Amino acid sequence: MPTYDIGLEHVSLAFATKTIFTDVTQGVFEGDRIGIVGRNGDGKSTLLHLFRGTQEPDSGRVTKRNGLTFGMLDQRDPLDDDATIREAALEGRADYEWAAETRSREIVEALLGGMSLDAKIGSLSGGQRRRADLARLLLRDWDILALDEPTNHLDVVTIHWLAEHLKNRWSRGEGALLLVTHDRWFLDEVCESMWEVHDGLIEPFEGGYSAYMLQRVERDRQADVRETKRRNLARKELAWLTRGARARSTKQKFHVKAARELIADVPPVRNTLELKQMATSRLGKQVVDLIDVTQIFEHVQGSVDGSVADAAAAIDPDVAAMADSASRVDVVRPMYAEPQVHGSVEVAVTDMDDPRLVDAGVPEAIEAAEEVRKAAEQARVEAGTAAIDDADRATRRRLTGGETIGADDVESAADATSAARKITVTGRKILDDVTWLIGPGDRIGIVGANGAGKSTLLRLLDGTLTPTVGHVNIGKTVRFAVLSQRLDELEKLGKYKIKEVLSRYKPSYIVDGKEVTPGQLMERLGFESAQLMTPIRDLSGGQKRRMQLLLILLDEPNVLIMDEPGNDLDTDMLAVMEDLLDTWPGTLIVVSHDRYLLERVTDEQFALIGGKVRHLPGGVQDYLDMVEDLKNGKPLPSLEPAYGKKKGKGGAGSAVASGASSDAADVAAGQDAGDSGESAPKLTGKAFHDASKRVAAIDRKLAKLEEQKADLESQMASHDPSDYEGLNKLNEQLKAIAEESDELTAEWMELSEQLE
Repeated sequence: MPTYDIGLEHVSLAFATKTIFTDVTQGVFEGDRIGIVGRNGDGKSTLLHLFRGTQEPDSGRVTKRNGLTFGMLDQRDPLDDDATIREAALEGRADYEWAAETRSREIVEALLGGMSLDAKIGSLSGGQRRRADLARLLLRDWDILALDEPTNHLDVVTIHWLAEHLKNRWSRGEGALLLVTHDRWFLDEVCESMWEVHDGLIEPFEGGYSAYMLQRVERDRQADVRETKRRNLARKELAWLTRGARARSTKQKFHVKAARELIADVPPVRNTLELKQMATSRLGKQVVDLIDVTQIFEHVQGSVDGSVADAAAAIDPDVAAMADSASRVDVVRPMYAEPQVHGSVEVAVTDMDDPRLVDAGVPEAIEAAEEVRKAAEQARVEAGTAAIDDADRATRRRLTGGETIGADDVESAADATSAARKITVTGRKILDDVTWLIGPGDRIGIVGANGAGKSTLLRLLDGTLTPTVGHVNIGKTVRFAVLSQRLDELEKLGKYKIKEVLSRYKPSYIVDGKEVTPGQLMERLGFESAQLMTPIRDLSGGQKRRMQLLLILLDEPNVLIMDEPGNDLDTDMLAVMEDLLDTWPGTLIVVSHDRYLLERVTDEQFALIGGKVRHLPGGVQDYLDMVEDLKNGKPLPSLEPAYGKKKGKGGAGSAVASGASSDAADVAAGQDAGDSGESAPKLTGKAFHDASKRVAAIDRKLAKLEEQKADLESQMASHDPSDYEGLNKLNEQLKAIAEESDELTAEWMELSEQLE
């Protein structure tokens, strides 16, 4: 038996209703970087507690090298509520102590940036406590570092920083890392080997997450296992890995040729053209249009009463938390300062309870709206009618399409002449003159730092927030559904059994061209038929998350908004959810810090940064490049090829998505089309770098178009020759691909000339 630095020898462990490990022997050597995956409840966290010594095995033993130090980030932090951040996270270090050394300064600025060191631990949010505990752990030296879900509550910039920190924390062959996380990009980036915990075993795999997927598929194939559903999901995810951006990465961790042989018969994860065609028939041409939208949050001088403060925080908790932290003393300078736009707008109103002022957080408007609400409720009581709470009102509004939220130009002009008063709202602009057109079948991913205003953007899109300036047009046939980070929707159903809840819905649905029952959909999301009699309140966090998604899909929305959908799900359940979304034909809008999930389920990614919605043709990496430029003192780019735009009208890639002026968009469009008639000048410096990235993005898009073209040609070859209507539809799709390909090729040739 090898001599591990820390290890398990013939360990068995069982709880009352579940066996966790059965005669397991496994261990960690110095230099290991191990990712641990498995279904929720199979023992990943328990394994870390066995290594730390806070969990004793039923039989066998845990061995540890003399003098070895083991640090662990638990899902529950040990921090004292009465201690300050300086005392708990910095363990009493003075500013000059942590600021004098580069590594400790980076840790503090990355994790505690924007937080007051004098704040009490008990006053922090769950995410802030998590960051404080992670900072405490990373500031000390450990021989073995064990992290249980370290990316929870971190934004994409901080996740990227943490990955780099862990890769460079030790010299090669020194230290060891044990990592439990559902973030598959993070696993691939940091880990050099994987452990899968399942059925009482720990099964090792060489390489990161991508290599683990390849080996798992091959082992299942050779063993001819009965887990057909699980194997197919793994093969489908591997197909995306080998065909997506990571397969063309310079840091490949598995053999692409061998992988392609395994998935040769696996179709593309989704047929974008087919999905869009289905979505158009359900939605019509208009989904959601943001027109010249500015959303500002009033900056309140001094203190306000509790009701006003609560109402302001309810608009966007992340933005409110950032503003609250900024007002404190002894605040740590953040590693990356989110660019903010401040200014004033004038709103003409006839009443102080105008929703534009209320949703901008103007205290007088919030108080006036509260008085109106109380008067209305009193009138209902006197009339004997039922009261309508805020949640019912928001739901009713969200489910009703055909609305225009906010004031258009005509209404604004009328208000300016007839309104009793004009109110100037001064504060932070979350959105600054943004026009963004979202079309049927668009699959959009949104990234941004904590506090950037992503929750505000989602509430503007679904019509529950009124823009301070501009308006939001919602299509007449639109039916929204929102998968929020909270599980409040299930709390009202807590006493009911799953079977009772499902009985309220239709007996059958069409999914992926097949008729399925709600029970079959439930099983597809990882539930067992025996759980039908389980009350909703008795489900685990991950099960509640999956049940939340199931009930939303059973409502048959055609626009699905998902805010951090990966919370509480293990990697297998994430693959199940992604598989289900692949066949969902509506418009999909996803906000997530999990870049793997975001790029996996969406076709276009956008960043909310500096008050603008910016297109990311190169995916999340484009956003990280922007952040790096900002950290180096460079301004945010205008509409340039690196972050630029997709040609065409409307849709997810509309040039107006960035909020640029129409003149600037026209100039950019003219330059892209090469209308000048003269040979393009050679590029240097940043322009050369930006053009190179755009060329790479076009290459990726052209490759996808070629795959779609080949698929359509194959369909036409096998199609019934007497079905002229069907052949005509396929031919139209083929022509659309050819036109888009020609446009991209022309742009590629022009940029390539400039790069020579």
